[in-house]
Amino acid sequence: MQQITIRGLDHTIEKKIRKIARLNQKSINQVIKDIIHKNFNVNKSPASSIKQLAGGWSQKEADDFKAAIQPCRQIDNEMWQ
Repeated sequence: MQQITIRGLDHTIEKKIRKIARLNQKSINQVIKDIIHKNFNVNKSPASSIKQLAGGWSQKEADDFKAAIQPCRQIDNEMWQ
């Protein structure tokens, strides 16, 4: 695959791309590829389709969900005897 260099990118856009990459624990390259693929509706691999179907949570969203359901994971031992 060939490389593409982007020059003169607006500073605000660059900051947003870097923020998306950081929040989703992705490389800047991957974030830009995702944006391009989404914009051009390029066929995605089955793995990315499954991720999209499952919601594709960021790490923070997944951690927040795990913390929210933690009380549901506690077992009442008296109830199960």
